[in-house]
Order: sequence, then C-alpha cells, then structure tokens
Amino acid sequence: MVLIGLVDDSFAASRLIAFCALSESRSLEYCMKVLYHTQEPNVFSWNVTMRGHVESGDIEGAILLYKRMLRCGSLKPDSHTYPLLLKACSCPSLNCVGLTILGHVLKFGFQFYLFVHNASISMLLSYGHLEAAYDMFNKGCVRDLVTWNSIITGFVRRGLVNEAVKLYREMEAEKVKPDEITMIGVVSSCSQLQDLNLGREFHRYIEEHGIELTVPLTNALMDMYVKCGDLLAARFLFDNMAQKSLVSWTTMVLGYSRFGFLDVARELLFKIPEKSVVPWNAIISGCVHAKQSKEALNLFHEMQINSIEPDKVTMVNCLCACSQLGALDVGIWIHHYIEKHNLSLDVAMGTALVDMYAKCGNIAKAVQVFEEIPQRNCLTWTSIICGLALHGNARDALSYFSKMINIGLIPDEITFLGVLSACCHGGLVEEGRKYFSQMSSKFNISPKLKHYSCMVDLLGRAGHLEEAEDLIKNIPMAPDAAVLGALFFACRVHGNVLIGERTAFKLLEVDPQDSGNYVLLASMYSEAKMWKEARSARKMMEDRGVEKTPGCSSIEINGIVHEFIVRDASHPLSERIYECLVSLAKQLELLGFTSNVPAYGDDLLS
Repeated sequence: MVLIGLVDDSFAASRLIAFCALSESRSLEYCMKVLYHTQEPNVFSWNVTMRGHVESGDIEGAILLYKRMLRCGSLKPDSHTYPLLLKACSCPSLNCVGLTILGHVLKFGFQFYLFVHNASISMLLSYGHLEAAYDMFNKGCVRDLVTWNSIITGFVRRGLVNEAVKLYREMEAEKVKPDEITMIGVVSSCSQLQDLNLGREFHRYIEEHGIELTVPLTNALMDMYVKCGDLLAARFLFDNMAQKSLVSWTTMVLGYSRFGFLDVARELLFKIPEKSVVPWNAIISGCVHAKQSKEALNLFHEMQINSIEPDKVTMVNCLCACSQLGALDVGIWIHHYIEKHNLSLDVAMGTALVDMYAKCGNIAKAVQVFEEIPQRNCLTWTSIICGLALHGNARDALSYFSKMINIGLIPDEITFLGVLSACCHGGLVEEGRKYFSQMSSKFNISPKLKHYSCMVDLLGRAGHLEEAEDLIKNIPMAPDAAVLGALFFACRVHGNVLIGERTAFKLLEVDPQDSGNYVLLASMYSEAKMWKEARSARKMMEDRGVEKTPGCSSIEINGIVHEFIVRDASHPLSERIYECLVSLAKQLELLGFTSNVPAYGDDLLS
C-alpha cells in the first residue's frame, strides 16, 4: 500500500487502521502510526482506533484520541463516536469526563440519535443521576426497548419500585414488547414490594408470551417467590432448571433458612457443586432473619471447619446474630477475628460492631468503635443513637443526633425511633414533643405506628394520660397492640382505671390472644380492689382459651449461649439447674419472700 501510494487514500487507510485496531492480532501502536501518518483520516478511522483502545481496556487512550480528533478542526465526531465513548465513561470515577462528553453530545445535537440517546441515559444511571436520566428519557423523541429497559432498571436499583412498575405500564400502553431484561426488572420490583399477586401476573405473562426462562430471569422469579413467602413455587422453578447457577442454589438456601426450614437449607447447601462463601452467607443471614441466631453462629463455626473463608458479609451477619442473643464474648471474638485477618472496617461492618456492643451491654465500647470508623453513614449514626437510648443515656443520644444533623446527614424514620426512645427513657417530654413535631414539619417524614407508640409511652410514663389518649385518637391509621399497650401499661402504673379499662378493651379487640393483656388487666383491677372485675378478666382469658406464654431467658457463659424456657427440661443439665432453683427459692423464703419455683422444680424432678 505504501509502495503503490494506496496508503494515502483515506478509505483504504481506514480499512488498514480497522484491521490493526480490532483484529485478533491487533497492534494499537502500529494502528496509531498509520492513523497519524494518513493525510486526511476519516471519522471511521478515528472511531475504530478509539474502539480498539476501549476494547483493550485503555479508556484514557481513547479519551486522548477523542481530544486530538476535536483539535483537527476540519473533522467532527459522528453518531458512532459518542455511544462508544459514553459507554467507556460509565465508570463513576470518570464522572467529570463523561459529563463533559455528554455536553458535547448536546452541543452538536446528537442526543436525537437513538444509540447516543440510550448510551447517555445508561451513563447517567451508572453515575446515580436518576433524575437527569429520567429527564433525558422524557425529552427524547426516540425510544426503543433498550431505552425502556435502562430507565426501568435504573428505578429498580434506586429502590423506586412503584415508579418502575408504573413505567412498565406506560411501556405496555405504547405497545413496546418486553424482553428478558424488562421482566427481570419488574419481577425484582415485586420482590422489593413483596407483592405476590403482581409477581404471579408477570410470571404468567412470561409463560404466555414465550419469553425464554433464562438463568437470570428464573433466578429473579425464584427470589420474588422466596421474598413473597411462596417457597413451593420457588422450589418448582429450581427443580425444573436445566442449568443451576450459584445464585440459584443460594436463593433457595436463603429461602428455606429465612422461613425456618433449616434442615432443607443445610441439605441444599452441601449439594452445591462449587465451594463458595456466598451460600454460607445466605444460610447464616436466613437464620438471623428467622431469629435462629444460635444456629447462625453454629453454622459460622461449621463453615470454618469446611475451610470456607469468611468475608465481610459473613462477619456482619454473625455480629447481627450476637446482637440478637446478647452474646458479647462471641461478638468480641468476631471483632478480634476481623482485626487479625485485616478486614477493613467499612461502613457496614463498623455499624454492625456498634450495634452489637450496644445491644450486648458494652455501650462504652460501642462509642469507641463508632469514633474509630473512618466512614459513617446515616445507619451508623442511627445505631449509636439507638444504642445510647437503649442504655438510658438520653442526653448523649440527643447530642449525637445534633452532630449528625450538623454534618448534613438526613435522618430517617429509624433514627427518629432512637431519638424518641431516648426521650422516653430520659423522661424528656418537651424534647420528645419537639422532635416528634419536626419529623413531618422539618424532615418530611410521616410518623409510623412505632413513632406513635414511643410518644404514647413517653407521655404515659410522665403521667400525661389524657394527652396520650388524645394522640391515639388522632393517629391517621388504626392503632396497633404496641400503641394501645403503651397507654394501658402507663394507666396501670399510675392507677388510672378509667382510661386503662377503655384502652384494655380496645387492646383485647386488636390482640385477643396475648395472655399478658388479660393478666395486666386483672392485676390493675386487683390493685384497685375491684375483685369482681379481676375475676371477670381471668374468666375471659379462660373462656377464650388463651394460655399464658411461657417465659424465656438466656445467658452467655464462656462464649456459649444457654436458653431457658419455663417448664423446659431439654437442657442436658436441667436436673442440676432445677435443684439450684429450688435451693434459691428456699433461701428466699427464709428471708421472707415467697416463690412458686419449688413447685416447678418438684414437678419436673419427680
């Protein structure tokens, strides 16, 4: 080509440049030499050279080529230049460069080309700029299935699932036929919404319109059924999969463990053909979700026996299990394990440690860990606020809340639960009223029943029973057992039989099977010397067949958590335990106290 002068022909040179840039035996160095020595390289030559750099992972080289191309002056990019560059700049670290290129797109008017339009939306979504992407989607005069899929998936990833389903309905109205990607997006929306009926509707659509049940789509359907509580449907899909991925196995392991079918979950776990930490994390997480925290920690030890290396997710789940059990010794051991294996203290792990220390009784260590975390988000601040509130350090909790606001973090509804709980424990009525009011007026958060429950508890403990009752009357939703129970308990403490009786009967309508309500009502009547009413309350309990819930307690000794339930003889040392209880009861009697423990002990030992 050089000898016969063909290399000076821009079309012929562009084919040589394309071969050098894109073939299996590519040489970008040689490609650049040809490009720079061609007298007037065309746009195609620049585009394929940039593409060669992108495919080789040299994004910076592609951007430098684009800048050099612009400096040529006589040559302008075309509609093929920008989809390539926008896709290459989708990494959040290239945010500034990507937005600059998008500015060029708008300047040269290429946003009306379909591929450029779609690439612009995808890049904005990868940066987390959902509002800008949606604005471009709405203003675009060209849309295809890829456009709809991008924006629907963007809404799902942001957690705006109702909006994602609404977009899908708009897509239907415009007669655009969905594909596998669309259905993964809307089925995932149903998972987050836990809307089983809507999920079944989409599953029927997939079957009726012959959309291929690929592994990712089947996994999305299984995840939806698991999160919506239909394990049978999830298992049917799993059993009929021709090729099961690690995600498929993990989804079923998580599902069975979340709903307490631990034996089935374990059976599936040991059938998985590849060794991976992911399904182990799933079964531990499922146990924590099902409040089977002892099993979660046992599985963690079993995981180590099977030579599965734990990761950060494992640690977070195990710390959550310790929080549920109050297992401080195990939690400290896990903290040492994290430090020994140099696992970085990121936001999730740091938050879990703060929560564990606070719930296991060591609030000083919780504060220390909080101060040592290099990065803290809203959840981390919420954990320390709730922890301080739990320990009765009301002023400290409110101080941390003020610091959180001052650094620009926005509190959520859980944060306010901690704040109101702190006010409740500290008897800070005026502060509680102020923060409860600010929820909606300043932070645009609508109070939920739990917030009303905290306020009723705060007012009730302080003796403002009429105000608490008025607050319940003005709740925009039906009060639940927690709200009514808070007022009922306060009435019993303050001896207000009139409001207590009214509240108790409402409470028994809402939760007629809770034995504690009947017992508390009978006790309130007895303390007021209303013996007839007390007998009536006990009879009501008997007539409705309500049995007193057995008490349960646990204690951690040498890293082992022991659980005890009334009349339970399953513990291997139960005989010695009850002997000890009988001995303690006799000592109490000598000191003038009475107890029914000896009867329990005698019955069980006999």
